[in-house]
Amino acid sequence: MNNPIDDLLQQLRQFRDERDWAQFHNPKDLALALSIEAAELNEVFLWKKPEDADPARVREELADVLLYAFQLADKYNWDIPQLMQEKLSINAAKYPADKARNSAAKYDKL
Repeated sequence: MNNPIDDLLQQLRQFRDERDWAQFHNPKDLALALSIEAAELNEVFLWKKPEDADPARVREELADVLLYAFQLADKYNWDIPQLMQEKLSINAAKYPADKARNSAAKYDKL
């Protein structure tokens, strides 16, 4: 069975290569594009109640954020599930459930 993330990365590479965009996809520019797309996602919510944001726009901008994030990870040849699992483990240690439950405090304030 194919790995869905590997399939997606292959599609991203094909899309990029068909347009000869690899020359522009260095880590700095991918990170900047990711930040810009995240700002566009924020803009969907700006000056609105969360429930008033257009779900179609949220979906579209979130997809852009994820596509750039995956391309950046791919640029470094990082295993995306492993990367995410490692960060979840770090966060679990920083935010133990018994201390962090019902709290928005940063880990150093728990």
